[in-house]
Amino acid sequence: MTNLARNLVHTAGAHPDRPAVRLDDRVLDYRTLDEQSARVAAWLVGEGVTPGDRVAVMLPNIPRFAVVYYGALRAGAVVVPMNPLLKADEIAYGAGDCGAHAILTSGVSAEQASAAADRLGIPCTDVTDDVFATTLAAVRPHGGIVDRAGDDPAVVLYTSGTTGRPKGAVLTHDNLRSNTETVSRLLGITGADTVFGGLPFFHVFGQTCGLNAAVLTGACVTLLPRFDAAAALRILARDRVTVMEGVPTMFVALLAAAEAAGGAGAGAVRVAATGGAAMPVDVLHRFEAAFGCPVVEGYGLSETSPVVTLGAVDGVRKPGSIGTPVDGVEVRLIDDEGKDVADGATGELAVRGPNVMTGYWNRPEADAAAFTDGWFRTGDLARRDTDGHYFIVDRKKDMIIRGGYNVYPREIEEVFYTHPAVAEAAVVGVPHDLHGEEVTAVITLRPGSTTTSEELTDYVKARVAPYKYPRTIRLVDALPKGPTGKILKRALTERD
Repeated sequence: MTNLARNLVHTAGAHPDRPAVRLDDRVLDYRTLDEQSARVAAWLVGEGVTPGDRVAVMLPNIPRFAVVYYGALRAGAVVVPMNPLLKADEIAYGAGDCGAHAILTSGVSAEQASAAADRLGIPCTDVTDDVFATTLAAVRPHGGIVDRAGDDPAVVLYTSGTTGRPKGAVLTHDNLRSNTETVSRLLGITGADTVFGGLPFFHVFGQTCGLNAAVLTGACVTLLPRFDAAAALRILARDRVTVMEGVPTMFVALLAAAEAAGGAGAGAVRVAATGGAAMPVDVLHRFEAAFGCPVVEGYGLSETSPVVTLGAVDGVRKPGSIGTPVDGVEVRLIDDEGKDVADGATGELAVRGPNVMTGYWNRPEADAAAFTDGWFRTGDLARRDTDGHYFIVDRKKDMIIRGGYNVYPREIEEVFYTHPAVAEAAVVGVPHDLHGEEVTAVITLRPGSTTTSEELTDYVKARVAPYKYPRTIRLVDALPKGPTGKILKRALTERD
């Protein structure tokens, strides 16, 4: 029996006075984080939450996220993290799909979250206001931690490829525990470290490699709720951050901010880790020179907790490579028939190990498509050199990664199709210097209908999170199609 929240209890017992979570001048030490999470656990139990119940958490990177996250886990609940920028329809879908017992949110998201909760008939609580603070102070802390089996769900993360609605990847206590331990060891994180907390905790990268790794080791995680390069640079210097974690666009922006400030980086950083998209080799070299630290690239997905491969901090690192498989994780490159490909050849990256999800929430058909003989097929194409280092070649799926956020074209296309003037819609990602990729839509209109790209932009913008709506919409007479009538998205990206 186990529970991921035991890492917090252990660290709080060993190092109660160490700072755990910092947001500017607000600091929670481990004693306080432990005690407040125990109060949240008791409050949730009082609200009728039982072991295995799903609790949706819609919070930015603020100290209360850690309190609620570990509070829900120690009550035996399953945390369903959601982007606080989501709109009511998106929230209702995710919370409804997993059968969430409640939604916990903040003032920033309260209106949209409340609308979704009302639709589902479940409670919605702003856990950041004075009312909740008073309620929490009156609750007697939950004395223990609910034991869970290692293969019991701990977190459900909603993700998808380019077909259908988002699916909930079920990550167990053992999935997250093993990957947290592995990443902490490989990055050398200890209680002496301060970890940059600019990666959103509602994504698995920030959750495992930032929050959970810090709590496991007794490190401090210093938070930035919304990434801003100048603010991030100040935090790196002010808090003497030693472990920098981010997506490539963050590194690009940090370099620009450092150059604008006179070219000096934050000298305390001893290692930087990146993933989520390909890191341009030039950016990697420039960052290492400016900040005086190695940059290690990794690869992972929501379904793999997330880290599958990682470059070596002290060993051989190859720029452009995602490194080698982490401890206990097996990787294969296979062809369409499921056979291994030779070194240097391109194949689909398949994964097996203690970090791989048990499956998608109530999606047996998706599980059947995703797993072959116990191997999770990522849909990403890669090659392996003769030294065993892996290189991502392309994404087999059409997912767009904009500024580190995943955007699923099918989801945006479905919104376009609800517009009365739209006949066909294709959403693609095009290269962008700052965001990595930008969302672009190519639209044909129904006969006799008229509209403008500006009107369509406003229409979609009102229905999806801000990072998802297309910044460019092109109206055309016809979309390029193949012999079967399938829209040829590659032709659209080549034109753009």
